[in-house]
Amino acid sequence: MVDTKTPGDKTLSVPTKTLTLKPRVETGTVRQSFSHGRSKQVVVEKRGKRRVGGDGPGTEAHAPEPVVAKPAPAPARPPLGRPGGPSSSQRNAGGSGVVLRTLTEDERSARASALADARQREIEERRQAEEEAKRRASRESIERAEREAAEARRQAEEERHRQEEEAKRKAEIEAKRRFGEAEAKPAAAAAPAAAPAAPARTPTTPARAPAAAPAAKAPGVAAEPDEDEGPRQVRRGPGGAMRPVAAPKTTHKPGPQKQRGRLTVVTALDADDVRERSIASFRRRTQRLKGHASNEPKEKLIREVTIPEAITIQELANRMSERAVDVIRMLMKQGAMHKITDVIDADTAQLIAEELGHTVKRVAASDVEEGLFDVVDDSTDTEPRSPVVTVMGHVDHGKTSLLDALRHANVVEGEAGGITQHIGAYQVSSPESGTKITFIDTPGHAAFTAMRARGAKVTDIVVLVVAADDGVMPQTVEAINHAKAARVPIIVAINKIDKPDARPERVRTELLQHEVQVESLGGEVVDVEVSAKNKTNLDRLLEMIALQAELLDLKTNSQRPAEGTVIEAKLDRGRGPVATVLVQRGTLRVGDIIVAGAEMGRVRALISDQGENLDEAGPSVPVEVLGFNGPPEAGDRLAVVENEARARQVTSYRAHQKRENAAASISGMRGSLEQMMSQLKTAGRKEFPLIVKADVQGSLEAILGSLEKLGTEEVAARILHAGVGGISESDVTLAEGFNAAIIGFSVRANKEAAAAAKRNGIEIRYYNIIYDLVDDIKKAMSGLLAPTLRETMLGNAQILEVFNISKVGKVAGCRVTDGTVERGANVRLIRDNVVVHEGKLSTLKRFKDEVKEVVAGQECGMAFENYGDMRVGDVIECYRIETIQRSL
Repeated sequence: MVDTKTPGDKTLSVPTKTLTLKPRVETGTVRQSFSHGRSKQVVVEKRGKRRVGGDGPGTEAHAPEPVVAKPAPAPARPPLGRPGGPSSSQRNAGGSGVVLRTLTEDERSARASALADARQREIEERRQAEEEAKRRASRESIERAEREAAEARRQAEEERHRQEEEAKRKAEIEAKRRFGEAEAKPAAAAAPAAAPAAPARTPTTPARAPAAAPAAKAPGVAAEPDEDEGPRQVRRGPGGAMRPVAAPKTTHKPGPQKQRGRLTVVTALDADDVRERSIASFRRRTQRLKGHASNEPKEKLIREVTIPEAITIQELANRMSERAVDVIRMLMKQGAMHKITDVIDADTAQLIAEELGHTVKRVAASDVEEGLFDVVDDSTDTEPRSPVVTVMGHVDHGKTSLLDALRHANVVEGEAGGITQHIGAYQVSSPESGTKITFIDTPGHAAFTAMRARGAKVTDIVVLVVAADDGVMPQTVEAINHAKAARVPIIVAINKIDKPDARPERVRTELLQHEVQVESLGGEVVDVEVSAKNKTNLDRLLEMIALQAELLDLKTNSQRPAEGTVIEAKLDRGRGPVATVLVQRGTLRVGDIIVAGAEMGRVRALISDQGENLDEAGPSVPVEVLGFNGPPEAGDRLAVVENEARARQVTSYRAHQKRENAAASISGMRGSLEQMMSQLKTAGRKEFPLIVKADVQGSLEAILGSLEKLGTEEVAARILHAGVGGISESDVTLAEGFNAAIIGFSVRANKEAAAAAKRNGIEIRYYNIIYDLVDDIKKAMSGLLAPTLRETMLGNAQILEVFNISKVGKVAGCRVTDGTVERGANVRLIRDNVVVHEGKLSTLKRFKDEVKEVVAGQECGMAFENYGDMRVGDVIECYRIETIQRSL
């Protein structure tokens, strides 16, 4: 309904038709044909584009505007004297559907707002339509430009092809003209002679048909003869004038046309025409001609080739930008046959690269460790550090007791057997100066040589402890040699002067034999007489150490990344891998990424020797480091790296080197003649399989060294597995497979491992003292030695007569000349001083009785086991073989 206002504020409601937007789509069906006679019927829809504005043919008509009822013209004024207004018949005019009513104020305001919104929407739609038209015009202009450019390129390509074809045709014509002149002249001379021979055409002979029938004429087109070209089409104009029409251009090439359509056996056999040259063949010929035309040598690229220790031929060729075939050819010239995947060494690769004119840069796998250690510090950034003092000496000379007296601690009680079997690091403050001194305690047992060597390497000063009542001992001499090898100063501490039999002068004199001359005898080595038990002269010892440290002028940079040495490492059940580290340079902080040997990790905690948690550890500070992935080897150098990628790179290289060294030692590669002979000797020796687990790396190292020294040419200890930590089920499983014994040094088996060992009958032995461990293994290995057989002479007897007794055999009547003869003993039959038979005595009778032995001077009867060739005058030698057990 459409409402319209009428005079007098009336409204006409006129019914209108509902407006709809029909889709401008035209549909139809099309049948598509495919190969092999297949077809398909598809539905095609044609959608008309909606265009806004424009009067062109493609412009879509606007939607019809809504029809609004026009107000009816006002009726004529009634004549005077009659009441105004329309009559009742006029009010009811219009029939059905016309209602007259008055609008309220709310309806007027709603209608006004609706009209305003409609105008606003119309303005917005008109603006959007204009923008869409602009975008469409811009897009069409761009597409038109692209089409024109593509058409221009296509025309240029066609023009180029046309010029090439024209040049080719002209060249062929010129070649025919040049080479066909000799044949053309005889042919021209023969043509006039052959002309009279042609028969004359009679009137009844039909004329010869034209070569080609003219094409069908279009309406208004007539054929016009031409002297040169024959009939030519002309078109009649509007005024009746005739105008020529150009003949259509032909694009096909002269000659037989290429057959189109499906290729079948019939068409292939019936095709007698010659196939024309393909486009690919023409392009190859063009490239070949261009290549022959331009034979200029290309400029060779000189590259810097990075060559590792081993490289494949393919990789080397890629790095040089050369063909792998050329590299293999050069190797063949040198007498080496290789494939493209073969690996060659760096020297061969360098020779090939240099021969091809490239420069070579040699790299090695060990380059990943460059810049990891020993970076020179700036002298302006250094500051004084505490000295590192290593206490060394013979076993039971009081080294640990001396350190306990300095630290006011009691470490001796914690060591099994009263001897030090672990290396320890402690820090002590000097009572006078207040400076801190780091002490490293080393074991004195002969098995802990490697520990003493590590202590000497990381130290600044060596304190040589010698007992006044014992003097210089073997491990004292070894400690002196370690200190000299490390080139560090020595301070001699003569301990146990409180004993009654203490003789300090004897110690000083014995040290002279090993080139250690103390100050009291005119030398440069400081000596101090101390007593750890009574704490005598301990302050003087600390004073001498501080004085020696001042002379050394120890300085380092504490602000650089930390470097240090692993003093000891162990596997703690609750804390995981724990390493005792002595920081030598820089500062180690919690959270740093560290590398030590083949292990890496992130520092989770730093624990001092007093058990306190630290946030950082400076130079010369011993700490326990938590956070390694696995326990490192004792003696490994520790370094802080910038990121985990560098740490993984370093540890993977070191782990690879470790595996290669282990494989080389196990495989027993062929070496010198002496090595081959020693391998032949040890090929048949017996092995004693063992699995060794210890609490720390240093103790494990000492145990393995001691067991290796026990081996001989006949028997040796075979270490199947050695590690740090408790005994686990995997160790028991390994021992079961090789029937090995398990040795635990200061560690225990867990509940599951102990149950598995008891179930499978695997022996687990626990030790706390290295002496007992070595002695027990020595006894067990001695049991594998072959016993020694010793022959003991019993006596001799001479055969006087030989008797042949039925059911017994031959029996010799003998007289014992010396010694005794025993039944069951071993005998030799000697004839003319030649041993004829060796065996056992089966029968020994005196008269008719069996006896156990016969003494010298008596006669007896003897019979041998499985032997009867005895003669009068033979001598019987009787002896006994004794088995003696050997020991290592």
